[in-house]
Amino acid sequence: MSSVRILIADDHELVRRGLVAELTQIPGWNVIAEAANGREAVALAAKFKPDVIVLDLTMPDLNGLEATRQILAAEPSARVLVLTAHESEQLVREVLSAGAQGYVLKSDAGRVLISAVEALLDGRPFFTSNVARIVLDGYLRNDSRDPAAAPALSGREREIVQLLAEGKSNKDVARALKISVKTAETHRSNIMRKMQFGSLAELVRFAIRNKIIEP
Repeated sequence: MSSVRILIADDHELVRRGLVAELTQIPGWNVIAEAANGREAVALAAKFKPDVIVLDLTMPDLNGLEATRQILAAEPSARVLVLTAHESEQLVREVLSAGAQGYVLKSDAGRVLISAVEALLDGRPFFTSNVARIVLDGYLRNDSRDPAAAPALSGREREIVQLLAEGKSNKDVARALKISVKTAETHRSNIMRKMQFGSLAELVRFAIRNKIIEP
């Protein structure tokens, strides 16, 4: 592939600048769009159809995990490389389940980012060494498909949890998701009941613990 179109999504401008500088040093590689949150990443991926999407996991409005699911639901052939500071086994499983083909820790990005993008362009997965170990350990234990590890919330429910945890009102949620306020209220009630949250504070703690938002 002589010309490569790349979309970068990260809510920190300095991080985006660093990624652009790193990736565009390769002849023919072009960063054609930048997103500051997950919802913007989904829209830009649909608009520009990049070859590779480099996506941060913890972004406002819509986190990278849900953005990955939505991007790949619309464009199954898209190549998504997740870039994150987190490496928990549960999170790695969820990222792989969402369909991302690569998982790179931000602490390793300076060394392996170009190799990771090259791997995805060749149709090969790429994992930071620590993450590769997590994946291998899970495979050796034969528990990578353990039903208990599956998220209890649907993608839409996790979107709503993130928005609520960020302090959005039911009206804000309805506006962001293009649904009625009544539907947003119903989703909120169902989530609180389903997850047995006694208060919004419990919902926020859940969102932080599961890396849906950053504290």
